[in-house]
Amino acid sequence: MGADHAHHHHHGPEDYTRAFALGIALNVGFVLVEVVFGFAANSMSLLADAGHNLSDVLGLVVAWAGAIMARRARSPRFTYGLKKAPILAALANSLFLLIAVGAIAAEAIRRLFHPSPTHGETVIFVALAGIAVNGITALLFARGRERDINIRGAYLHMAADAGVSAAVVFAGAVILWTGQEWVDPVMSIAVAIVILWSSIGLFKESVWMSLAGVPSGIDVDEVEAELARLEGVETVHDLHIWPLSTTETALTAHLVAPDIASTDGLLNAARVMLHDQFHIEHCTLQIEREHLEDTHC
Repeated sequence: MGADHAHHHHHGPEDYTRAFALGIALNVGFVLVEVVFGFAANSMSLLADAGHNLSDVLGLVVAWAGAIMARRARSPRFTYGLKKAPILAALANSLFLLIAVGAIAAEAIRRLFHPSPTHGETVIFVALAGIAVNGITALLFARGRERDINIRGAYLHMAADAGVSAAVVFAGAVILWTGQEWVDPVMSIAVAIVILWSSIGLFKESVWMSLAGVPSGIDVDEVEAELARLEGVETVHDLHIWPLSTTETALTAHLVAPDIASTDGLLNAARVMLHDQFHIEHCTLQIEREHLEDTHC
C-alpha cells in the first residue's frame, strides 16, 4: 500500500581520529619502555603488562579501522556502507582481551611454581607510568563509551590496563617491604580475572549485534505496542529491529490501518515516535488496508 523510508542523520559515528592516534602513539612508546625495564628488572608482571599493552595497540588499531570503515560512503555492493565494521572490530577486540587473559594467567601460574627474584623499585616506577598512559588513553574514549560498543571496547581495554598497572605497583611495593615473590604472579592472576569479567560482556554484546539481535535497551513488545497505539492502526506485523551499526538502529514493520485517510500523516507520526522514544534512526514502514498474509517483499 504505502511504504515509506525515513532517515534522521543527526549523529553518525563520531570522529575519534585524534583519540586513536594519540592512544596508539602513547601505548607503542610505553610498550618499548616496559620491555626494556621488564628484562632489566626480571619482572614477569612488567613483561606480561608489555605483552598486554601490545594487544591494546592492536585493539586500538582494529577499533580505529572499524570507525574509519563505518564512515565510508555506501556503494552498489554495500548499500548501507560499512556501518557494521565497528561491530566486527568490537568482536575482535573482545577476542584480543580473552587471549591476553589466557597468556597472563598461564605465565603467572608458571611463575608461582618457579619463582624468580624481581626488582621492586623498577617495577613500581614503570607501572606508575603505565597508570598514567593507560588512564589518559581511557579518558580519550570515556565520553563515547555509552553510545558506541566499538568505542567501549577501546575504553575497556585501556581502563583494564590502568587496573593492571595499579596491581603491578601494589605487587612491587609488597615485594619491596616483605620480600614475598609470590605476590607478583598472584596479582597477575587477579588482574586476569578482572579483565576476563569485562571482556565477556563486550564479547556477548558484539556477537549479539553481529547476529542482528535487537539492540539492548529496546523492547520489541514495547515498540509494537506504541506502533499499535498510533491513530488508525489496527494491528502491527512483520516487525523487525536490528543494529545497522554500533550507534544506529533500523526497523521494518507492516501497519494495518483500514480506515486511515492520510498515509503520510500516519507515517510521519510513526517516524517521530520511533525516533523520539526509541532512538530508531532508519525505519521502513508499509501501510496496508487489510492484513495481507505472508507478504514478503
